[in-house]
Amino acid sequence: MQKKMVPLGCLLLAVACNQPEKQPSTEKITYPQTKKVDTTDVYFGAEVKDPYRWLEDDRSEETAQWVKAQNEVTFGYLKKIPYREVIQKKLEKIWNYEKIGAPFKEGDYTYYYKNDGLQNQSVLYRKDKDGKEEVFLNPNEFSKDGTTSLGGLSFSKDGSLLAYLISEGGSDWRKLIVIKTQTKEVVGDTLVDIKFSGASWNGNDGFYYSSYDKPKGSELSAKTDTHKLYYHKLGTAQKDDKLIFGGTPEQKYRYVSGEISDDGKFLFISGANSTSGNKLFVKDLSKPNSDFVSITETFDNDTQVIDSKGGKLFLITNLNAPNKRLVSVDASNPKPANWKDIIAETENVLSVSLAGDYFFAKYIVDAVSKVKQYDYEGKLIREVALPGVGSAGGFSAKKEDTDAYFSFTNYNTPSKIYKIDLKSGNYDLYWEPKIDFNSDNYESKQVFYTSKDGTKVPMIITYKKGTPLNGKNPTILYGYGGFNISLTPSFSVSNAVWLDNGGVYAVANLRGGGEYGKKWHDAGTKMQKQNVFDDFIAAAEYLIAQKYTSSEHLAIHGGSNGGLLVGATMTQRPDLMKVALPAVGVLDMLRYHTFTAGAGWAYDYGKADDSKEMFEYLKAYSPVHNVKEGIQYPATMVTTGDHDDRVVPAHSYKFAAELQSKQSGNNPVLIRIETNAGHGAGTPVSKIIEQAADMQAFILWNVGVTELK
Repeated sequence: MQKKMVPLGCLLLAVACNQPEKQPSTEKITYPQTKKVDTTDVYFGAEVKDPYRWLEDDRSEETAQWVKAQNEVTFGYLKKIPYREVIQKKLEKIWNYEKIGAPFKEGDYTYYYKNDGLQNQSVLYRKDKDGKEEVFLNPNEFSKDGTTSLGGLSFSKDGSLLAYLISEGGSDWRKLIVIKTQTKEVVGDTLVDIKFSGASWNGNDGFYYSSYDKPKGSELSAKTDTHKLYYHKLGTAQKDDKLIFGGTPEQKYRYVSGEISDDGKFLFISGANSTSGNKLFVKDLSKPNSDFVSITETFDNDTQVIDSKGGKLFLITNLNAPNKRLVSVDASNPKPANWKDIIAETENVLSVSLAGDYFFAKYIVDAVSKVKQYDYEGKLIREVALPGVGSAGGFSAKKEDTDAYFSFTNYNTPSKIYKIDLKSGNYDLYWEPKIDFNSDNYESKQVFYTSKDGTKVPMIITYKKGTPLNGKNPTILYGYGGFNISLTPSFSVSNAVWLDNGGVYAVANLRGGGEYGKKWHDAGTKMQKQNVFDDFIAAAEYLIAQKYTSSEHLAIHGGSNGGLLVGATMTQRPDLMKVALPAVGVLDMLRYHTFTAGAGWAYDYGKADDSKEMFEYLKAYSPVHNVKEGIQYPATMVTTGDHDDRVVPAHSYKFAAELQSKQSGNNPVLIRIETNAGHGAGTPVSKIIEQAADMQAFILWNVGVTELK
């Protein structure tokens, strides 16, 4: 799963709107009738009813009509909010600035992404050695409505060939196209049905890629279970691609990836059955018919190859190092017993990138970045003095490069790009955005609050300087809390507008995330998952106790696993917040593993068929199964995409149906279903802005803002 959703901000506009006679939130909404079908499952002798099971059929006309009817109610409600359109125009105005990505060299060209401002998809440009600029790939021309996006790039080592992936309608299923970079001439046929994979080139002969057999039934929701690694030789048909790994029972894994070493000597294969833990193999390509050799043989660790040099492998691992370490080992005998520390484990979580002849160790220290530069012997060259307190990314370059680029951002600083000299460590500002936002007017404060069991949890609260702590500030509390994902400070236009108009934006670094390594992650998994919800509840209580906000002015938001977080929190503590926004959420915890690659999330969640205890634990917090009659739930707008094949929309459909059926009082329960859209990646800018405007308008309207000043 992917955590990253578009950050949600809210907006208080310096305009006056006429107050309508009655707020939509005080009106009784007539929801579409959602039929109930007598469907019952039995888990360890316990019967569980599932009356909305029919909504899982994403190909039925009946489901399509339900989606249409729900959207009519939702957009009918949103249209009654008088400042909704003004919010959207304001977002468009602020969003409309040029955005540039860090450049990277491939062959004779320097490539970089650029977006003029409101382009639906960023465009890939390039410059030749004389500085002549041209458009290289323009995803905005892939489809008329901007819903086909660029899903990944892989250049051959000499830069003469490019394999690029496209995603249609936000799907995880991709198509792959090969072109000659000099002429942009297409080479061979388009490859299809590729999923959770890039392309790893073997010289200019061909490349390795991974995919699943196309499932029977709906490709958007049917289970995908066995990932396989193939080799595609240029100029041949995809049906003739050679199966490299995954064709035997011993090689059955849910996630398989293959990557060739920079020198072309080794093929590394990772096999995993969950999003945490993998086995790692190496094959010596210089020896014909060589076998795969195990590097790690159990799933109790995450280990990846960072580089190989002179027959020595460099691996980053959390084996016997929960916060990770960088080790080296001879490729001829790569077992863990032979590993040697290059960068030892510390109290802070480590990630590593390569630039020139150096390793850049990037640490997370209480959710913010710290960066150190090492040589291949593990000697510390320097600590990089970052431009401020926030998140630094990048520090990647080819071995022959003498400089690299990195980005820096935080909640109130738009992302800037810096160019660093690898030898001296000196860096200069390469690019900064020209955006109408003055960072000096805002501040971020990190606090540590106490969760239910006494655990200290960090949270960063961002607001305009001088904001009164009077308990009346509209506040968004955002969280994720899963899959070893770390929420580090980053800038968004939506949040900028929210802050500019007096809103408070808080991000809690919950257990289940990766901010403090494997132990922090594991403390929010399986039968400790309730810790995550308790951490989020405690964050809300802290914001209220410190008078940043109150329950009547608080909105909670999260996407994917964060959608589960919001769904569980609002059903456990409906009194705590006024607005809830669960986005593309995992909401049916008894059946999540039966869809697409959902079974791969079992490391975090466990499965209902694992044991009676696991079933009972999941059912106790599963949002779909914990909506009760007679409870007034917060004003809720569930959001999803009808083509989401990561977290299928049936989760959201069933949760919305339960809430609409059982809601007490007049707080609205809406579901906003984006058509021809997936889990979030590649979403066109126009749709992102529309979604943000609708969510912002919904929050403001339901925390009582009838006239914006």
